[in-house]
Amino acid sequence: MPENEAPAAAAGLPTAFAALNVNAKPFVPNVNAPVFVPSFLQATAMEVPASDGMWMPDSPVENGSTEADMTTEEETWEQKEEPGGGGGGGGEEDLGSGGACEEGAPRKEDEEMMEEEEEEMPMPKVAPAPPDAPKKEHVNVVFIGHVDAGKSTIGGQIMYLTGMVDKRTLEKYEREAKEKNRETWYLSWALDTNQEERDKGKTVEVGRAYFETEKKHFTILDAPGHKSFVPNMIGGASQADLAVLVISARKGEFETGFEKGGQTREHAMLAKTAGVKHLIVLINKMDDPTVNWSLERYEECKEKLVPFLKKVGFNPKKDIHFMPCSGLTGANLKDPVTECPWYTGLPFIDHLDSLPNFTRSSDGPVRLPIVDKYKDMGTVILGKLESGSISKAQQLVMMPNRHTVEVLSLLSDDVETDDATPGENLKLRLKGIEEEEILPGFILCSPDNLCHSGRTFDAQIVIIEHKSIICPGYNAVLHIHTCIEEVQISALICLVDKKTGEKSKTRPRFVKQDQVCIARLRAAGVICLETFKDFPQMGRFTLRDEGKTIAIGKVLKLVPEKD
Repeated sequence: MPENEAPAAAAGLPTAFAALNVNAKPFVPNVNAPVFVPSFLQATAMEVPASDGMWMPDSPVENGSTEADMTTEEETWEQKEEPGGGGGGGGEEDLGSGGACEEGAPRKEDEEMMEEEEEEMPMPKVAPAPPDAPKKEHVNVVFIGHVDAGKSTIGGQIMYLTGMVDKRTLEKYEREAKEKNRETWYLSWALDTNQEERDKGKTVEVGRAYFETEKKHFTILDAPGHKSFVPNMIGGASQADLAVLVISARKGEFETGFEKGGQTREHAMLAKTAGVKHLIVLINKMDDPTVNWSLERYEECKEKLVPFLKKVGFNPKKDIHFMPCSGLTGANLKDPVTECPWYTGLPFIDHLDSLPNFTRSSDGPVRLPIVDKYKDMGTVILGKLESGSISKAQQLVMMPNRHTVEVLSLLSDDVETDDATPGENLKLRLKGIEEEEILPGFILCSPDNLCHSGRTFDAQIVIIEHKSIICPGYNAVLHIHTCIEEVQISALICLVDKKTGEKSKTRPRFVKQDQVCIARLRAAGVICLETFKDFPQMGRFTLRDEGKTIAIGKVLKLVPEKD
């Protein structure tokens, strides 16, 4: 190490250069730094605690979502108590942290920048836990709801409140958003990272980030709300243990999202199908001038939602929790709200922390559905561990192509670890397989207990929305865990009575909306799947056609191929 680098920092050279010096003094933050107030609120900063109401341009009413007319008998369809939550999601790079001011900022701001350099201390993404600390429970939270309800903004606000995005990054986003006349969108940019999402104000991919509370480690999955991107939303929901349904309380927006044609209903139904058992309904934009923290409006939204959520299969007493909030100001996300004396429950982050632990089986067989894969000094896969535990140097088998692979390294939400338990989002570097040989929807399994694979299976299906009748020979797109495959209904076996569960003696010639049937399905290619009884998470599916969810179902048995 050359000696002349020590004065580099003192001489005002870039901090990255100075950081090369191992003898450099530790960085001390300025604890008296002023509190961050977004500039578009500085005029009213005295009255408002942080910032104010999430206003987005009103989106046109979209057509063609599902009216889920399932009966309360849905409970019988889900009778079995399921062992664990969540599907297969990977801990991608924290999409929101990072990116302080780039070089080439306008000259007039240079001096302010220099001052900020001294004031700011970059936040660590995840503080390393002491070696003897107990491992925090991993919980995957998916944000779902109609387009423009404020899902990404709430996600960005939570990341700011929990210290995952630093103040300067947000100020940079705020400046850039202001230049595009989109100043109320800046918080969502912490999760919407690509240019198309920022320009249109619509999430396309499932954004991913994480934060920690005292007891738990949370992964945020920010699902797209637009009806064109429902397949991406299903991918996000299949990885979740817990869903947060975001509703806009603003006059007209709630109605647009909830009426036929909005995404609120379809998202709630898909979350239930994906195996999400607990639902938090966040009624957002309560600070909007048309709402003004009105208890009447809150109750009105609640009254319309409860019967529908009950119909989908959620139990209003046990599975659903309602709370008011404002994503843009952060009101009731971390701290209680003074403007809302009628709400006496915990704020959102505290409520998440207080939820009971999920029951997961770490001694079961390994099942890790793959969400994504890429090349990076070898083959890297992303996925959420559904059951079993994985450790470094372990030998596993990739199904359905039966490659034996070895785990070279293991990252849980971008933090390196030696072993992982169910519920964690993992990045695995594998030896023994090429990236081209893996597809999303493949499963990593224990060598002594392989996942079932095949093309033909029998399933119980509930037809939710379909204008005409469905006969054998009908084709649709199957979404099961992280796998998407075309299937054909090759035979209808019997109808099932919704009320009594009795099966018809004769084979039906067709099925139509609101009927329940048992049918034989054949996939275009070999897929990995399990029966609903053995692995609920890998045995439930949705069928979609022409951009709509037409049916939901569960796998009853796998049919061996005839030679």
